[in-house]
Amino acid sequence: MADAGHVPVLLEAAVDAMVHDPDGTYVDGTFGRGGHARAVLARLSPRGRLVGVDRDPAAQEAARALADARFAFRHAWFSEIPAVLDALRIGAIDGALLDLGISSPQIDDPQRGFSFRHDGPLDMRMDPSRGESAAAFLARASVRELTEVLRDYGEERLARSIAEAIAAQREVRPITRTLELSRIVAEAVGSRTRGDWRQDPATRTFQALRIAVNDEMGELTRALPRLAVRLAPRGRLAVIAFHSLEDRIVKRFLARASDRYGGDERLARLPLPEGALPAPPLALVGRARKPDAAETAANPRARSAILRVAERTGAPWPAGLDRPAAA
Repeated sequence: MADAGHVPVLLEAAVDAMVHDPDGTYVDGTFGRGGHARAVLARLSPRGRLVGVDRDPAAQEAARALADARFAFRHAWFSEIPAVLDALRIGAIDGALLDLGISSPQIDDPQRGFSFRHDGPLDMRMDPSRGESAAAFLARASVRELTEVLRDYGEERLARSIAEAIAAQREVRPITRTLELSRIVAEAVGSRTRGDWRQDPATRTFQALRIAVNDEMGELTRALPRLAVRLAPRGRLAVIAFHSLEDRIVKRFLARASDRYGGDERLARLPLPEGALPAPPLALVGRARKPDAAETAANPRARSAILRVAERTGAPWPAGLDRPAAA
């Protein structure tokens, strides 16, 4: 299913995994242009309910076209979804879906500043009404901070060289345009080996800045336990990640929440009697799933996608499980 140029990845697999009760209440935490939401609504009975959430104002515009009494949309960030549910007087939910990363319409709009292929203002905020733009971040970040962002979020081997080039250029004039930043990165990288010449030199820099500006890892870390604790017994949490850092956060959280030791290796080493520990609040559903060859061929963006699913058990949610796992 395509919508406004965006093809949802692992669409059927994610919806199949999440929607187990057609009469249930579900959350699409990344509404985007509504591809997953329409597929979920197609599975629901007249008594079913879907709440769509997205921080992108363009998603709010797209949601207005989805006229269905079972559907409600709210403009909010991941971490604010529990407050959205409270405002709608929804307690437990039967499933939640997060499709992480960036969508094609966001990349294709030069005014959003996500792409190094088109000239536009260097913004990169998924919610332009809040937070700091990429241009503002580049103007005030130290070389050390820039290096860490490019290295940690972009896995950029030449992070220091690029950070120094950015710092040198901003002494001459502010960096405010996407193609300007792309040129600075290309000149900083020069002819040094990158390993994959098919990739534009600015790819990793733009990815890293987008993740940092939108606090994508922080939002994901906060949202996972806040969503999981709202699941009713048998409720499903389905997450599609496209970046290794995102997937690592998801994998570690689900592992901790599905382990009766809560991820605490000290407890695992103690001679505890059988049944001394409470049952875990989540149970993993199958193995991590990736797109098949046919989907990857039809949609190259799907290459790096990975879907993980967990189901809420009847066990209570333990204190402390909402804290981030140790790296």
